[in-house]
Amino acid sequence: MGATASSTQRLRQVRDLPCPRGLPFIGNLHQLNAPKLHRVLEQWAQELGTPYRFQICGMPVTVWSDAELSQSVLRERPHRYRRYASLEPVLAEIGCNGVFSAEGAAWEPQRRLVMQALSIPHIRAFYPTLQAITARLHDRWQCAAERGEVVEMTDDLKRYTVDVTSALAFGEDPRTLEQERGVIQEQLAQIFPTLMHRVNAPFPYWRYVRLPRDRRTDRALAEVHRTIRGMMARSRERMRDEPSDATRHLLEAMLALRDAPGSDVTDDIIAANVLTLLLAGEDTTANALAWSLYYLCADEPLQQRLASEAHAVLGAHAVCPDYGLVKDLDLFEAVCSETLRFRPVAAIMAFEPVEPVQVGDVALPAGSKMFFLTRPPMLDARHYSQPGRFDPERWLRGNAACAPAARVHDPRAWVQFGAGPRVCPGRHLAAMEMRLVLSTLMNRFKVTLAVDPTTIEEITAFAMVPNRMPVRLERRPTVESPGSQTNQPGRD
Repeated sequence: MGATASSTQRLRQVRDLPCPRGLPFIGNLHQLNAPKLHRVLEQWAQELGTPYRFQICGMPVTVWSDAELSQSVLRERPHRYRRYASLEPVLAEIGCNGVFSAEGAAWEPQRRLVMQALSIPHIRAFYPTLQAITARLHDRWQCAAERGEVVEMTDDLKRYTVDVTSALAFGEDPRTLEQERGVIQEQLAQIFPTLMHRVNAPFPYWRYVRLPRDRRTDRALAEVHRTIRGMMARSRERMRDEPSDATRHLLEAMLALRDAPGSDVTDDIIAANVLTLLLAGEDTTANALAWSLYYLCADEPLQQRLASEAHAVLGAHAVCPDYGLVKDLDLFEAVCSETLRFRPVAAIMAFEPVEPVQVGDVALPAGSKMFFLTRPPMLDARHYSQPGRFDPERWLRGNAACAPAARVHDPRAWVQFGAGPRVCPGRHLAAMEMRLVLSTLMNRFKVTLAVDPTTIEEITAFAMVPNRMPVRLERRPTVESPGSQTNQPGRD
């Protein structure tokens, strides 16, 4: 079934779709618990099927959990579907309307620059710096292990990803891994919850009255933008004082484009893309890695196997010593891919058609609000064999764990980096970070959760994140022989 129904098929209208019971005027607004929004929508999908709709003050939102339709919509962006139109003004207000949210002609030149900055050749050349930043993360963990301290992994991993993104894209390493207070993550942490709240608000109250949360966000944004403008000024000085025939990183490329005759790029557009990359580079990869620890902490045999594979590649090194060897760390990325099947950081994708469309057997007018749920298809036996089993092996090429005829593995149902023309440009960097961080961790440390796992909750904050991930690290004195793979059910 594609995004367009056959001409002989009777089309349903949005009003024909099932809807959870609501209240007059406000509809289902009172049931949309923002921190648990993805859970609410998934529960309704179990009860009502796909697609269904819910109502916010008379506005219908259709909700879909069909993998094939999701792929079709993603492939037809940006010419037929776009992100919510309401997203752009909200992001523009906070100075973050960059490549993530830009549409039409404004998107293409920004996309080309970002793709070049995050390309495989660029990341290969950047590898020594990436290795050094990963070594700082190892040193931070080693100190914590020696002191017997509990490590809040969500904080450490966000420091790591911001250091990597800043060094790669902007030519400056803020070295937040070596600081305890006053780091940019403290301000960035306030932005995503505000975005989630404002994009889904039925009325833009903040344009008329500032609540305490809005004032806190204002202060955080002012500090972030001071940091960004400072980076831009320093980069301009280096371009003037140390001229080069080639741009050395994304920020220089954007500044050069800004200064080209007839350019439509402004300093505000550059600052918006810097903030976009800081947010995207920090939040998604860091939380994917944090969620992977939830499963690794419960599976000591898998930790032992990973330790053995890490030692085979890293040897006596704390971090993988060569870019060419990273390809041998497939199992580590497979752990993250399987983790994201159970704990998708991108749990909800929001789009709207730019023209009247048919999606399946439903007619949607232009501007219709659409949510796609990414977890239900990934836990569907039609797409993955034994979907309730945590099994990283399913992501490895040549896996002969089960007979091919009995094995179901449909990678189209896994869309954590998107698909189509607007697939995430940072996916290769994210894969590198996942392999490096987990191999460094497993090679040198045993990891256990420092709290009852039932207290770790999923929170919708634009992305779907853990409320915390505190762990204890113990130095691994010797590398154990590989244990048998132990698969466990995914936890809710």
